[in-house]
Amino acid sequence: MSAVSPVLDRLDKNLDQSLERLFGLLRIKSISTDPAYAADCRRAAEWLVGELKLIGFEASVRDTPGHPMVVAHHDGPAGAPHVLFYGHYDVQPVDPIELWESDPFAPGIKEVGPDHKVITGRGSADDKGQLMTFVEACRAWKQVHGNLPCRITILFEGEEESGSPSLKPFLEANADELKADFALVCDTGMWDRDTPSICVGLRGLVGEEITVRAADRDLHSGLYGGAAANPIRILTRVLADIHDKDGHITIPGFYDGVEETPSQILKSWETLGETAETFLGPVGLSIPSGEKGRSVLELTWARPTAEFNGIIGGYTGKGFKTVIAAEASAKVSFRLVHKQDPKKIRAAFQKFVQERIPADCSVEFHPHGGSPAIQLSYDSPFLAKAKNALSDEWPKPAVTTGSGGSIPVVGDFQTYLGMESLLVGFGLDDDRIHSPNEKYELSSFHKGQRSWARILDALTR
Repeated sequence: MSAVSPVLDRLDKNLDQSLERLFGLLRIKSISTDPAYAADCRRAAEWLVGELKLIGFEASVRDTPGHPMVVAHHDGPAGAPHVLFYGHYDVQPVDPIELWESDPFAPGIKEVGPDHKVITGRGSADDKGQLMTFVEACRAWKQVHGNLPCRITILFEGEEESGSPSLKPFLEANADELKADFALVCDTGMWDRDTPSICVGLRGLVGEEITVRAADRDLHSGLYGGAAANPIRILTRVLADIHDKDGHITIPGFYDGVEETPSQILKSWETLGETAETFLGPVGLSIPSGEKGRSVLELTWARPTAEFNGIIGGYTGKGFKTVIAAEASAKVSFRLVHKQDPKKIRAAFQKFVQERIPADCSVEFHPHGGSPAIQLSYDSPFLAKAKNALSDEWPKPAVTTGSGGSIPVVGDFQTYLGMESLLVGFGLDDDRIHSPNEKYELSSFHKGQRSWARILDALTR
């Protein structure tokens, strides 16, 4: 019998007790954005430290300028990998409270269909339920074998929902202690209720606000129209030049560092059944607007973008005012993939804009953050082992996916600790995170524990 089999049996037997432990954590109102709940955030950190100590971790509450971190360590067999597991114990505010069907901090089990139960309460999916799947997997390993299959460091944050202001300084100051072979991040989701996934790519981001200025004041469009430069026309022409008719981005050097997604990965995405109609239909659209010849999943998971997030100029109030505005501005964001360099993208964009500004006009730039994409190697041995372990647990084989957005902590681990991350989570799209009536599938909590037990076992072989 394999080492993991009795651990899985123990997790099945421990399910009711593990739910009670989760409920205890969910009852703590650890809302990080509201200073009124600072004591609750500390109480959640102390609760987690207590649970980790019971399992045999060396655990402590670490103070920061904001809410505390939880750091815990447990030794493993010689030669086994060292993993860092990350989660966050803080939660979103519950407003508007009147839309909740039950008390958000009185968790329970709700039956929503035949053989379909969910855990209710704020934080059940984001991220307390998720992080406790890993804690319970470690507990069962210790109960069965008296040890863990590998060396484990745990980092639980208390400010993820409020921008993680303390995280980067904490990682930098404690890099030697926290650095491991790779990180495990459980703040993501599954493809569907039966199909687990591992996210291998997160797009980076560059934000830029541009302001085009012409005359020294707004002008009467009858007296000056046709002779005076119009910043709105200049700005919209610049923006229009960024894409060609096939959706390609025309900024010179923009695609430097962009690699084609391996054909076998594209084929695996095709099997997921997502089409332009199923993806865009729910938002009232049907025709993809990006690079022609690519699927919606490739466009959102593995291709770079240039999007216009806001544009302002001239008179925008009620009625009509015939003016030529003195200035016009736009907010532009770029989602980056693979090895695109945020600094080079910003410089290339600024040069692209400046070349299109008339000599008697000016442009001003206001940068808004920049971070590179995160791309895990598709042939990583850790990825293959985790994927096989997940496939053994769930009804359908695990899939490797990408994410159109960003998870900042993954980039921080790479920057400050030099580590890649495996992103494995068990949330679903309808878990209503950040919204009233948040829930977490009971199957996600139970099979999530079993999945981590399998992954820990697989990583050591």
